[in-house]
Parts: sequence; structure tokens; C-alpha cells
Amino acid sequence: MTTRLLLATRNTGKLAELQRLLASAVPGVEVVGLADVPEYPEAPETGATFTENALLKAREAVRYTGLPAVADDSGITVDALNGMPGVLSARWSGRHGDDDANTALLLGQLADVPEERRGAAFVCAAALVTPEGAEEVLQREWRGRVIHEKRGKNGFGYDPVFVPDGLELTSAELRPAEKDARSHRGRAFAALVPVISRVLDAG
Repeated sequence: MTTRLLLATRNTGKLAELQRLLASAVPGVEVVGLADVPEYPEAPETGATFTENALLKAREAVRYTGLPAVADDSGITVDALNGMPGVLSARWSGRHGDDDANTALLLGQLADVPEERRGAAFVCAAALVTPEGAEEVLQREWRGRVIHEKRGKNGFGYDPVFVPDGLELTSAELRPAEKDARSHRGRAFAALVPVISRVLDAG
């Protein structure tokens, strides 16, 4: 019997990434997105941490659809900005999901910051919540630095200005499989895969 697992996101780039990671990894589970379920009112992301927001989104998805749900909250934390934008990453410029405006504002804020202080990390908290009340959250981070101008066409968000530690390419210059293997989200969801398998099998 096939179990439907909802990925609670409307971000098409994120959905494609998560489907790649989960679709073939958990046998007998059909991965669906928010476009595949009746629309419901989504609560604002009011959590102070990535973990709180991921759980909030997953709980809302379960409440309205009755399906087990996975949700993530992710963003970039910049050392020179005391960990900001953090949970505000997607709406840093004031408009939610405006990648170009968000990135432009971040680069402007870091314009005079020297190389040694441009350290940053992408952070992802991935949560699984089931209708039976099981809840699991895993968090991973991907360290690197913010460069001065955008490079690369892959990825989304701040990917074009983030160079991971040990690499010269930006996250947006990596092939999808390379990014999945290294990234905060890729590793968080890879770690969540056995948890999903165990929890859904037990359910």
C-alpha cells in the first residue's frame, strides 16, 4: 500500500530538491506537494528558530490534510550580521521570496566587510510530523562565505553568492547531485530519510 507524504512547500526549487532526495529513497511512499492537496490557510512563520518554524509548518500541514508531512525552514546566517538574516532570510528585503531583492540587500550590507569577516552558513531544520502525533526534527548547516557578486544559475535564494568551505564554486554553480550531497538541506533530508522510513512503517 502506498503512503502519501506531503512536502509542505510552495517553493518550486525546494520542492524539486526535496522530491529528488525522498522520492526514490523511501519505498512505498508517494511524495506530493502543496499543489496536490486542497489549499489551506498557511500560518505565518512566527518561530524564533528554524526548528520552531519547520515544526509549525509541518503541524499545520497535518492538521489540514491528515497526511504525514515534512517541512523545512532554512536560511543563511552571516557572521558579520550577528547571525542574520537567519529565519528572516526569505523576506530580508521586506518582500517574501524576492530572491533578487534579498540578495541585493545582503550584498549591500556586506559591501565594506573584509574577506575574513564574510563567513556564513546555510542552516536547514527538517521536520516530520504524523497524524498520530510523532514529531522528529533534524538540523544541519553548511559553512562557507558570502562573495561580492552573484555567480551561477542553479539553485535559488542566496545560492549564487555563497561559496562553501573547501570549494571555489558557488552553490549555484554546483550540479544538483553535487549540491544535494553537500548542502544543509540535502544532508538534513538525507538524515531524515531513515526516520521517515521508520516512523511511517511503524504507523
